[in-house]
Order: sequence, then structure tokens, then C-alpha cells
Amino acid sequence: MKPFAVIGAGPAGLMAAEILASAGQPVVIFDQMAQPARKFLLAGRGGLNLTHSEPLERFLPHYGAAAEALRPAIEAFPPASLIAWAEGLGQAVFTGSSGRVFPRAMKASPLLRAWLARLEGLGVTLRRRHRWIGWDEAGALRFATPEGEVSFAPAATILALGGASWPRLGSDGGWVSLLADVAPFRPANMGFRVAWSPHFAERFQGMPLKRAALSFAGRTQRGEAMITRDGIEGGLIYAFSAALRDAMARDGMAEITLDLRPDLERIHLSGGAMSLSNQLRKQAGLSPVAVGLVQEALHAGVTTPVPELVKALPLRLTGMQGLERAISSAGGLRWSALEADFSLRARPGVYAVGEMLDWEAPTGGYLLQACFSTAVAAARAALRDGVTEPRSG
Repeated sequence: MKPFAVIGAGPAGLMAAEILASAGQPVVIFDQMAQPARKFLLAGRGGLNLTHSEPLERFLPHYGAAAEALRPAIEAFPPASLIAWAEGLGQAVFTGSSGRVFPRAMKASPLLRAWLARLEGLGVTLRRRHRWIGWDEAGALRFATPEGEVSFAPAATILALGGASWPRLGSDGGWVSLLADVAPFRPANMGFRVAWSPHFAERFQGMPLKRAALSFAGRTQRGEAMITRDGIEGGLIYAFSAALRDAMARDGMAEITLDLRPDLERIHLSGGAMSLSNQLRKQAGLSPVAVGLVQEALHAGVTTPVPELVKALPLRLTGMQGLERAISSAGGLRWSALEADFSLRARPGVYAVGEMLDWEAPTGGYLLQACFSTAVAAARAALRDGVTEPRSG
């Protein structure tokens, strides 16, 4: 009996392998890296955000133009199923005040260890340092390895090759030349550059801006950002990253507006002998970072009255981080290249899942959820189409 091939040992590939192996099928995972799930481990260092607890009618719109294409997979394997799966691996989860769902361990390594042990128990084989380089004339998969080229003829193939962010961890987009109909990769969930003064950058880099509201293109959202030496990043920025990226591609820059006290309708400052920084801190309740932003704007020549500036501080973005630092990527294999079951129209028996597909979403649990859900959907379809005989024993 031919085994199934899964190419890519990130979360989408591992989940596809689990579905196949749990159905009693032999599975071989191929990955070009020496260790599996490198990017997954990195994502878990700051708290592994598995999914989000909001209802699907609010969950799905975060996928933008790809929401309807992803809907069947996410409805079939929704956040509740992902939570139950994690708990089945012995990883208790909790829901934060923002609705985001995390393992109590707050990192990926315990979950990954339990997951790999489960896959090993199911008989899944992992072949490391196997870089996929296409198909041979007979339709077998070709791999470059340290020992030379090898081929493999599976019952069906699931491609889980990742996008193009953090390429040093494996998702380098090197597969693009092997498939047709691929939208160019662009950074997503990335930071943006701001021309801070040297004093501001030195004083506030690495400090969070909490409880702020960002407005851009008629939309406003509250959240938290982080000041970097050359700009600003964090969840609040990532929520707007797609719109900001497109604006910068069109105009060469983008200007956002920050409300530094969104819980107050207006700001009252008494003036007097007290310094401006003390007024902002004591009377307006601003954090040191927020005070610094107001002073930075004033030093740059902004003439808006300070109380109004606190409620609507303009911030000019002059550039953005590239794919090498972006959390995720936009672009990938276009939906027009896929059937509804994630099989490639040009290659029957081959499926594509996860971040290699043309979708993007903000951080908050939406990225991993779509990776898991598409993997489950494709693996179930592959089982329907690729199983020719039951596994004995």
C-alpha cells in the first residue's frame, strides 16, 4: 500500500499527517529543515495564540477576500475543535481578556513534543533535510537531500510548504517556481518605519504603547503597539497592516492617527507653572511613551493644540519591514488553482494547505486556525480520494 506524502513539517503539515495516520494510513512527512516546526516554535515564544473565541460570524471576516473560500474548512474544524485537539494532547488552554486562546504553558514546545510523540505512535515517518524540487516524468516527487536526489511515489500528496516570512526558519517561498498561478508574496503582520528623533528612539525603543486607538482609512481599533528603534509594531499595527501596506505601495507613505486616551472624550490641561510633560502625565494620565509621542510631534512642528493632539496624534509611516521580519505573508497559490477540497486543478491527487495559499489575516489566532482547518479539510479529501485499501493490523 502506497503511503501518503506530506511536504512541510509546520503545523499545517503535521495536522494533515495526523488526520491521515489516524485513519490508519501510512504517512511520510518531508521537510527541508533539520528540525520540524521551527517557525511554530518561534511563534510560541511570546505566547502561542492558537485561535480566538469569538463567534464564527465575527471570526471569518478577519480573512478578508479569502473568507468565503476558507469558510467551509473553518466551519468543519472550528476553534472549538482546535481547542479540543490541544487539550487532547494534554495542553490545557485558557481564553484571555481579548478573547485569544493560549495553552496554559504559554509556549509551543510542550505541545509540539506531545504532538510529535503522537505522530510517532501513529507510525508517521519524518524525513528531514529533504527539499522538494518537483515531479519526475512518471509523476513521482523529487527531493534534494545531502546524499543526493531521491524520488517518492505516494498515494496522494499534501503540500504544506508555508508562505515566505521568516525564510531562515524554512518558509522561504522556494516552491513558487514549481507551481503555476501564484500571487506574489508580500509581508503581512509587520512593523512600519517611522523617522523618530535619535532621542525618542533611544529613550522609548522596546516600550509598549498601551490602551491606544488607531484610526486609518475610516476604521478605528483599540489595542497595544510597541515602539522600535526605527518604527512601530505590535498587534494594533498588525490589525491595519494590509491596508497600510497597500497605501504605501500606492502613495509611498501612510499616515495613521493615534488616540492616546480613547477612554476620555476630551482632554483638559490647566497650564500654569507645571511642565507640559507633567501636565500630560498627571492631568491627562498619559504613559511616558504617550508623553514622548506628543513631544515628538511638537518638536517635528505639529501646531495642533496639545489637548487635541492627545486625541488625534498624526504619525507618518515611511516604510515597512520586509518578509524576513514579517510575522506572516500575503500572496501564495491562488484560489483559482484549487478545487473546493484544496486539490490542485492541474495535478489530481495533490493538495495545498496552510500559509502557502493566497490569504492573510491579522494576529489573534486567525493564522494558526486557518492553517489547521485547511490541513484537516485537505487530509479528509485525500482520504476519500487516495485510499485504495485498508491498512492491516
